[in-house]
This record gives sequence, C-alpha cells and structure tokens, in this order.
Amino acid sequence: MTGVEGGLCPPSFGLPPRYFDKEEGRALLARIRALEGARVLVAVAGAPGSGKSTLAEALVGRLDNAVLVPMDGFHLDDRVLDARGLRSRKGAVETFDVEGFAALVERLAVPRSEVVFPVFDRDRELAIAGAGVVSPDARVVVIEGNYLLLDAAPWNRLRYDLKVWLDVPEAELERRLTARWQGYGKDARQIAAHLENDLANARFVTRQSRAADVSVLQPVHQEPGQG
Repeated sequence: MTGVEGGLCPPSFGLPPRYFDKEEGRALLARIRALEGARVLVAVAGAPGSGKSTLAEALVGRLDNAVLVPMDGFHLDDRVLDARGLRSRKGAVETFDVEGFAALVERLAVPRSEVVFPVFDRDRELAIAGAGVVSPDARVVVIEGNYLLLDAAPWNRLRYDLKVWLDVPEAELERRLTARWQGYGKDARQIAAHLENDLANARFVTRQSRAADVSVLQPVHQEPGQG
C-alpha cells in the first residue's frame, strides 16, 4: 500500500471474510443507498487499528457517486506539536485541528457543492493542503476517523446521515497496531511507545463516543491451528 506520494505504508486491516457477500454487509450497503438527499454523509469511526480506512474504502468502491474523506488530513504539523509538547501524543484528539475538521463536515453537507480538503501523507508525516476534492456530483461522502462520534464539542454538533462503528477487542487492536509499527520499521522501544499512545487513544474513543447506527464486529485473529 502506498501513501499520497508513493511512500511506504504498513498493511491495512481487513474486514471479516467475504463481508459484503453476507447479510450484514449487504444490509449496510442497502441502508446507505436508501439514504435520501442530494448529499449524504456516512461516518465510519473506531479506535486506531480498527479497520476504518479498509471499510470506508470498500464502501466507496461499491457505491455510486461516492467519495472518501479521511479525518487524518487535519493532523497538526509536527512543528506545532513540538511547540506544544504534544509530539509523543500524535494521533490523540488534541493533536488535530478539530474546528477546521468540523467546518469541513458542515461544508460537505451542502448539496452539490465542490469541497477541497487536505490529505495526510503517512510517509512524510504531514498534511497536504488541497490534495482531495469532493465534486458537486458526489452524493455519498464517506468520512472516516477515530473521533467522529465523540460526545463532546465540537464533535457532537456534527450531523451524519449514518454512523458506523468498528467494534474490535483491545487485544486484537494491540496485535494489529504492533504489526502496523513493525511495518514502518520501528524497533521494540519505539513500538512500545507508539502502542502506549495508540491504546490510550483507543480506550478514550471507545468510552467517550456516542452510539452508532451500525456496529461492525471484527473477529479476533487466530493463527493457523487455533480455534
């Protein structure tokens, strides 16, 4: 998998096998297609490592006139994080331009509007302004991010036509996140630091998020011969 400029990214996390061939996956697609309006917003939220981008990309690939808008484009730059003493907390809710993201969601809800948004380049660890465009004919906007459903301002003033939550046990998140940082070539000390931050964010978002309309349960990984 590659980043915006072709940089290396770690493996993505898959959905349950043949998810869209099963009743649950088909029902989710049908529910989105039945939403009324010239522009509908679908929020895909969950903890770090829950598979948000995988599900969001899969939805966009199966829906007509759909586009993906990740929240990650609103990461604060590393220089800002350094100045605020937040570099080690990168990915936590306080390390995003929250009001900027909220303004974007409100703009996205305007029917038949063109909206330009920033995209995060994971290889260079920075956001690229103007790298993404939602065209006027895009009817379904799938927005993905950890904190979309937080029950706190400004998150709880944002309105989505459908809210989807990725439900993954913490032990499985830890396994996936370890693999993610190994994929970036991090050593054991660096991985431990990243895991401490990621799992703290996972617990926070799980406990503080509002109820979703749809919950997608992710199975625990099993090695061959287990279970």
